[in-house]
Amino acid sequence: MSQIERVAIVGGNHGNELTGVYLVKKFQQYPNLINRGSFETLALLGNLKAIEEGKRYIEKDLNRCFTNQSLQNTQLSSYEDTRAKEIQQILQPQNQPFVDVIIDLHSTTANMGLSLIFCDMHPFLLRLGAYLTSINPMVKIFVNQQSREGGFLRSLCELGFVIEVGAVAQNILNAELFQQTEQLMYAILDYFEGCNQGNIPQSNSTLTFYQYIETIDYPRSDAYGGLRPRGKIQAMIHPQLQFRDYEPLNPGDPMFLTFAGKDIFYEGASTVYPVFINEAAYYEKGIAMYLSQKHQEVV
Repeated sequence: MSQIERVAIVGGNHGNELTGVYLVKKFQQYPNLINRGSFETLALLGNLKAIEEGKRYIEKDLNRCFTNQSLQNTQLSSYEDTRAKEIQQILQPQNQPFVDVIIDLHSTTANMGLSLIFCDMHPFLLRLGAYLTSINPMVKIFVNQQSREGGFLRSLCELGFVIEVGAVAQNILNAELFQQTEQLMYAILDYFEGCNQGNIPQSNSTLTFYQYIETIDYPRSDAYGGLRPRGKIQAMIHPQLQFRDYEPLNPGDPMFLTFAGKDIFYEGASTVYPVFINEAAYYEKGIAMYLSQKHQEVV
């Protein structure tokens, strides 16, 4: 692994996720907190207008605007498309290489604890995950290789990843989660510093992680009227599943509850581990949860 020279910490890609917004504001005010001797650290706010208005986005989801096709398309003129191009230029100033690491800070209404989300099984990120999970049992690792093509900010560089913190409501600050996320950030930066100095922190050699399988929508009626892409929701997350992110969901376990009070059961063939259960921002995307498989790997 070559030296890490530039790290970007980005908060507020979604303007109503305040943990990342206020952490970045703190880091901008007190840069000594994130300065390390062997690399440069940049603290950047993402969707500035959405932050100002307390919204997830203004016209479209900024964290889906970072595909190569979108970034190179000069005809795209929405606020988020324009801001995505600005962020790309900030992360790669003229005559400089692109940042080595992007840490994209998010919060979620799902009970995700302190989750690191990776696009792939990069050995350096897996070792980082093993170290962080060994020092903090709240840390979970979710690998979603599908997201490499989703236009996410983290996909712009090889060592890009997300920190997803929850459960916390939109437009709300939770002091405990804020402090836990802040301490996690310092541990990550210290890990990079140790690696640059040839003093890689010791950790467990086996990493437990959760790998994306599929996306599950809410039960819906047939689409109607041609005005909406999906029909009306017919059921809610079952009370026995709510807030049980990263816990096993077995065949035959209750998954949804209809408004008439009928249980809908998980019909898969094997045990899975749901994440992002009942995330508020995913209703518009037709996502009730992701299903994952639990793995262990020597790193």
